[in-house]
Amino acid sequence: MTNYLDIAIKAAKEAGRIHRKYFRGNFKCATKSSSFDLVTCADIKAEEAVVSLIQKHFPHHNFLAEENKYPATDSEYTWVIDPLDGTNNFACGLPIFCASVALVHKNKVVVGAIYDVMRNELFYAQKGKGAFLNGRRIRVNAADTLKKSLLITGFYYSRGKEVVETLDAVKRFLFKHILGIRRFGSAALDLCFVACGRAAGYWEFELSPWDFAAGKLIVEEAGGKVSGRYGEKMPLDRRHFIVASNGKIHKQMLSIINHSEKKTLKRTL
Repeated sequence: MTNYLDIAIKAAKEAGRIHRKYFRGNFKCATKSSSFDLVTCADIKAEEAVVSLIQKHFPHHNFLAEENKYPATDSEYTWVIDPLDGTNNFACGLPIFCASVALVHKNKVVVGAIYDVMRNELFYAQKGKGAFLNGRRIRVNAADTLKKSLLITGFYYSRGKEVVETLDAVKRFLFKHILGIRRFGSAALDLCFVACGRAAGYWEFELSPWDFAAGKLIVEEAGGKVSGRYGEKMPLDRRHFIVASNGKIHKQMLSIINHSEKKTLKRTL
């Protein structure tokens, strides 16, 4: 398993090298499913480099990545890759972005690495072995009430009901007199910030597996909790509403997020 972690780290750092090469330089930028969802040549180049590196070591493994589809194999292992999480930040010259690499075995994430090249921060975890930042063990923070908590959120690319619901939740949290709410624009880093105690919790309306696979493991190995909006598990075969916390405020967060659905929440918990 250590070899898997080593390769995940190496792959994330290789993506980071490409990020630095293109950042604030001349690169092509296009849109994907909506005019708010950008893709740059750095996304493409980083994914190509990560997949190529991993394939040299594990040629029969599967890949689930943001920018391209890959032929399925009969392997029990799948690498889940976001080559550049925070593309809109990257494209606008805002230095908040990262690479996220996770390895899944039989539907369970066993290794995760997230690299922020601009701050030279490498977050990583191995199932059952703890979470680390640049070699130092990390833990979630000790905030046990919302009033002691700094939270993070994100906004789905849709400008419809999802954004309205997120903004409504922001209002409800602020009226609970929390320390504040931040929006950084990189889901993988948001999860890492919860894992290392910089924030007590994070929620976002809808994320793809490559957005949260590595970060979820890192949070859990740091002592935190990650779930869907009703406390449910999050299989890697679809997109999810995600809630992450230090564990101590998780039920409080779910209650605020599901303000209009208290009966459903009570049944689930």
